Amino acid sequence: MPDITFGKEFSKELEEESMACRKCLERIPESLFGWKPHEKSMTMGYLSQLVAEIPKWIAVSIKDSAIDLATFQHIKPQTTDDLVNFFNENIESATQALNSISNEDIQKPFSLKMGEKVLFTTPLKDSVGSTINHLVHHRGQLTVYMRLNDIPVPSIYGPSADEKVF
Repeated sequence: MPDITFGKEFSKELEEESMACRKCLERIPESLFGWKPHEKSMTMGYLSQLVAEIPKWIAVSIKDSAIDLATFQHIKPQTTDDLVNFFNENIESATQALNSISNEDIQKPFSLKMGEKVLFTTPLKDSVGSTINHLVHHRGQLTVYMRLNDIPVPSIYGPSADEKVF
């Protein structure tokens, strides 16, 4: 297996997680973008946008070796189609970046910044793994929002109460 790299392994994991993320995002109606379960919670629209955006972080991290929170460009999808298209674009760019990175380059440092201030630096490999975990975490949070709004929750790692396989 000489062609296997950390990047390709992460790409495979991201592809597997992306299927469930896409199924969730496709079900979020624009009419609920402003809904939130508690005053301290983020809105469903922002949470959905976050799930759609997180794969972009991987591509930017690989390309730039850093993310600057002070200048990072966010989009605000206006429709469910915008949300899903944004997610698909970000998955595609993250997959391309992961499939092209060498084991040597994925060991290089990545920094999260706020302007000139470096918040932390870690090997890019660790950042990519953490980012995929972050995506899964927020997708899980989104499924709770879905359940609270009677939006059918898709099968993720197995059947859900809404999509029974047997």
